[in-house]
Amino acid sequence: MGTTACRNFRRSSSLTRRELLRLGGLPLFGLSLSNLVAGRAMAKEEPGPRVASANSFGKAKRCIFLFMWGGPSQLETWDLKPEAPSEVRGEFQPIKTKVPGIHISEHFPRLAQRTDKLCIVRSMTHTDVNHTSATHFLLTGQPPPPTTEKSMQWPHIGATLSALGRGTGPLPALLQLRPKVPGDVPRFVEQSQGQFAGWLGAAHDPMTIDADANRDDYSVPSMELLPEIAISRLEDRWKLLQDLNKQLAAKAPLLDAKEANCRKAFEILSSGVSGQGVFDLDQEPGSLRDRYGRNPHGQSVLQARRLVERGVPLVTVFWPNDGIKNVSVYWDTHSRNFIDHKERLMPVADQAFSTLLDDLEERGMLDDTLVVWTGEFGRTPKVGQRNSDAGAGADGRDHWPGCFSTVLAGGGFKQGFVYGRSDKRAAYPDENPVAPKDLVATIYHALGVPEQQILRDVNGRPHFVRPGSTIHDLLM
Repeated sequence: MGTTACRNFRRSSSLTRRELLRLGGLPLFGLSLSNLVAGRAMAKEEPGPRVASANSFGKAKRCIFLFMWGGPSQLETWDLKPEAPSEVRGEFQPIKTKVPGIHISEHFPRLAQRTDKLCIVRSMTHTDVNHTSATHFLLTGQPPPPTTEKSMQWPHIGATLSALGRGTGPLPALLQLRPKVPGDVPRFVEQSQGQFAGWLGAAHDPMTIDADANRDDYSVPSMELLPEIAISRLEDRWKLLQDLNKQLAAKAPLLDAKEANCRKAFEILSSGVSGQGVFDLDQEPGSLRDRYGRNPHGQSVLQARRLVERGVPLVTVFWPNDGIKNVSVYWDTHSRNFIDHKERLMPVADQAFSTLLDDLEERGMLDDTLVVWTGEFGRTPKVGQRNSDAGAGADGRDHWPGCFSTVLAGGGFKQGFVYGRSDKRAAYPDENPVAPKDLVATIYHALGVPEQQILRDVNGRPHFVRPGSTIHDLLM
C-alpha cells in the first residue's frame, strides 16, 4: 500500500479568458515589488485610530500560529458527538476537563487539564475543500484568488505586521517553520496559499526554515556568516551591491525588493543572530525539550517560542510530514483516521501545545502572546463519506470545510470559553458561525491593528487589511 495522499490540489496557474477578465477588475492585478523601508514608512502615514479600545485591543504583542496542515477532524479532537450514530461519532470518547461543562477528546489528556486557558471556537466554516487553497482562508482571512500567483494573494497576517514595522531586532517580522523529514513521502505545504506577503510585495515575505529542529545537527545555515568572511568584508560587499543597484535602478525597478531583502540579510549576518543562540535549542534545559516532545513538531514549537521571545511578532509552525509511508499525510486522514489520530497525531499535538501554554505562562508571556491552533478545515461528519477526488476509505474521513474547530489562547482572548456550536453531526454551525475573515479580523484586533488600517500595495493603491468584523465575544 502506498502513501495515502490527496489528489485534490490546485496545481495549474494558467488562466482562462474569463478568469483574466475577473482578475482585471481586482485592485491587485499587475503588481510589482516594494521594499521594507518604504512599507514601514507608508504604514506610519496611513490614517486610522491608534488609541486602544475595549476588548483587548493590542494586548497581544506576538503570535504563534500552530497550523495543523491536512485538516484535523473536529469529531476526534474538540467537538465530539457521543450521542450521534456510530458512523458519525467514530471511536473516541469525550472526557471532562478542568472547566466544568467543557469536554474534549480523550486523546487530548494534557490539554483537558488546561482548558481554563483555552478559547475554543466550534463553528468555523468556509466553502473550500482544497488543502492548498483553503490555507489562504486561515492565514489571511480572505478567499483564495483564482490563480496560484503569489503576488495576487492576500498578505499573511505576519506580512501585514512586517509592513507595519512590527518586531524588534534584526530578525524578520514573519518566520515560518516547515520542517522537512527525510523520505519520499509527498510534501504539499510548499504549495499552500496565503503563506506570503502577496500584494504587499516580496520584501515582506516570511523567512522560511525547513530544517528539522529535532535533529542533532539542526542549524540554520542561511543565518550564519561564513567563518572566512569578516564583518568588514561583508560591509564592503554590501556597499558594492548598493552602488550597483543605484546604477541599475532606472532600468530595473524590480530590484527594490531584492535590495530590501539583501538589507535584511546583511542586518542579520552582521548582528550575529546565530551567535546569540536563537537557533541553538541546546541552550534550553533538556527537561524542557523533553516536555515539548523530542520530535519535529515539538521542537519546532519550542523554536517558535524562542523566536517570539526575541522580538519576532509572528511565527507560523506548520505540522511536519512524518516521512512515514502507509499512513495518512499530515492530518489528512482519508484512511486510518482513528489509529493515526490516536497514535501519531494527537499525542504529539497535545504535548507540544500544552507545554507551550505552560512555558509561556511560566515566563510571564502568555497574557500578551496569542497562540492559534487550527487546520485549514475539518473532516466529513460520516466515516467513509466521499467528498473529494481523493475519497475516503472505510476507516477515514474526507475534507469538510462546512464546520471545524479553531482554538486560541492568551493575547487577550477569553479563557475556559467555548464559542459557537455545531449541529448534532458537527457538519454545520448551529449557532454563531465564524467565517475566517472575522476570525482573522479578531486576531488583528488583538494584535493592535485598527479596523480602518490601510496599507498600500506595491503600485501604491490603498487597501483595508482587515475586511472582516471583530468578534468581541471572544475577547476579554
